Formats: sequence, C-alpha cells, structure tokens
Amino acid sequence: MSETASVLSNSSSLTPSELSQLALKIKQWGKELGFAQIGICDTDLTEEEPKLQQWLDKGYHGDMGYMEAHGMMRARPYELHPGTIRVISARMDYLPPQAGFATNLQDPNLAYISRYAGGRDYHKLIRNRLKHLGQRIQAELDTLDAGKTNFRPFVDSAPILERPLADKAGLGWTGKHSLLLNEDAGSWFFLGELLIDLPLPVDIPVKEGCNTCVACIKSCPTNAIVAPYIVDGRRCISYLTIELQGAIPEEFRSLIGNRIYGCDDCQLVCPVNSKAPLTIESDFHTRDLLKQPKLLTLFNWGEAEFLKITEGSPIRRIGHQRWLRNIAVALGNAPASQAIIDALELRKQSDEVNELVIEHIEWALIQQRERLVQETFAPNRKTQRVIRSVEKGLPRDA
Repeated sequence: MSETASVLSNSSSLTPSELSQLALKIKQWGKELGFAQIGICDTDLTEEEPKLQQWLDKGYHGDMGYMEAHGMMRARPYELHPGTIRVISARMDYLPPQAGFATNLQDPNLAYISRYAGGRDYHKLIRNRLKHLGQRIQAELDTLDAGKTNFRPFVDSAPILERPLADKAGLGWTGKHSLLLNEDAGSWFFLGELLIDLPLPVDIPVKEGCNTCVACIKSCPTNAIVAPYIVDGRRCISYLTIELQGAIPEEFRSLIGNRIYGCDDCQLVCPVNSKAPLTIESDFHTRDLLKQPKLLTLFNWGEAEFLKITEGSPIRRIGHQRWLRNIAVALGNAPASQAIIDALELRKQSDEVNELVIEHIEWALIQQRERLVQETFAPNRKTQRVIRSVEKGLPRDA
C-alpha cells in the first residue's frame, strides 16, 4: 500500500458512501453559514510550485517578504497543518449595494476605496464561520461514532495558495488578472479554507472562461498585469497603496488617480462580473462615511478620528501615515484648487505627519501649482475607458 493510500485508509472510519453524504452536508451547512459556495480538493499543488518560485525570483512580490518567508509551504497545505489531506474551500460574496463605481471614478475630488474594504474586516468573520463549519462536521462525526477530526480554518492570513486551491475545488477559474472568476458570481468574493484530515470526495475544476478577452490587461492603470495570469505586485495599485511601507515610486503616482486604498479596475472591466450578485452580509456594506467620500474630508482626519472611523475595517491596517500618504497623491492628481493647496500646506505643518507623508505632500503641491498656472486637467484615458465599461456592463453598480 502506498503512503498516500495508507493515510487515507487510516484517517477515517467512514465508508465512501458516508463520506459522500458528509460532503453534501458540508456544502449545505456552508450555505447556511453565509457562504455562496463550498468546494473540496486534495492538497496536491505541485504544478503551482515552479510558478510561485518564478514569480518570487522575478521579485514581483516587492516588499511582501512574507510571500517567500515560508518557502514552498505556501503550496503544501499538509505542511502548514500536518495531517491535512483535503481542503474545503469557501467563497463569500462581498459586493455592496449602490457601489457607485463610475460615479466615484468620474469625480477626481472623491476618494476611491476598493469595495472589499468599505465595511467590516472579513478575516475574523469568515474565519469564525469556517470554524463553525468544522464544528458541525465534528458534531456529525460524533453522531456516527466516527472519531475526531483535525481541522483548522484559514483566511488570507497564512502561507497558503488560496486561489489555486479554490480553482482546484471547482469554485471558479483563474482569470488573466490572477483573481478567481465564477461564471455566476464574477470575482467579487472572499476566499477561505478549512484544512481537514478527512478523505472527502473532491470536486471537479471548472473550465476557464476568459477565452481571448484581455480587458483586464489593457485597463490596468499601471500595467501591472505583465502577462496573462501574472501580476507584478510592485506595479499594482493595491500593493502600492496597502502593502508598500515606504514611498510610492513617482512613476506610478499620477497613474493612481483618486484610488487611495486598493483598486478594482481589472474587475470592473471584466464581462464576467456583469452577473455578480450583491452580498447578503450587511457587515460588508460600505460605511456611510466611506461612501463617495471627499478627498479633503479624509485628509483632514486626525489620527484619533482615523482610528475611530476605521475600527474593525481592513483600512486600519495601513495606519494614519500611509493613509495620508495615499490621499496626498490623490490630491496631487485632482484638478487645480487653491483649497487643496491650502490643505496640503496646512497638513505639511502638522505635527501628525512624518517625512514619508511630507515627501508626498510636496510632490502633490508641485502638481497642483503647475496645474493652477496651466489651468488644465486631463482625465486619464484608461480610467475613462473603465468608467464607460462600468456604465455599460455594470449599470446597477455604476
């Protein structure tokens, strides 16, 4: 008997029929817990390992040292949680009602915040739901007198390749922007995993549906999608505004526009997203103070106000200094305004800002003053194309 077969035979006293019934129940329990879909796969990601290594070797992870800190464990769930032989992959929709994408992007005096971040931080919510799912599985095993199972939930907080696992579990296919796409739900969803030691039947991956479409590649503001399925994180606005600790390279500042936390452009132009449902989780609805917020209003928040308003939000993780850094760049990209210049000058003198913020304020002042003299403002062509795509393809969310 092979080592794999031995593991499978020793990991559960359930019959194949009982395991199949359990898998069906797991998917039903998942829906009862608010997940849009549950899929199951094995732990073999050997095909992903050379792709991951090549991505790291090219430095596409930028300052995200955690991407390489654990070697290939990221592609080996059984090393992350010993005993794991199956991954229960779950997705939860997050698209909020009245997303106002086009409205937001059309007005450069407003701040654009990626729509996953306008509500409650998803990490704890989804992890708790996955934990409850594991407890239901154990309760079912107890009724069958089938012993104990060893499970552990993960949500974007451990070295694990969640997208390839979700792809393998049949939740969707990997799009050319590297996000997971579902034919009926687009890409507006979070992913989470429950690692477990039960030999559950696995699901069948779905066929890729991007075909010849390259809308995401053409519309990326910073050309971060360097090839189909490959993103150079160092160029991605989500990386630049969230992950990057230091100064935003000048070559990208004008391309960021009014995006102060993340970027959704590659999703907005994707035709698959025309079918995306709204979230059933009110916790993911955009908070009132973050709905179409004015840049100057956000820039005037002191640190205490920032921390209070973003409590429980993923935005809080970047801290007040990087928040101001990002907004300074967006103000530098806004139409010329004496009010903006005055706000930048005032904030520059504030004792709340460090050298990082001051550098970006000075850059923004140069942009504003030059524009004020020239009396010109040219909308970004790629952004205009994204706006038209949203108005045409996502009218409900425009």
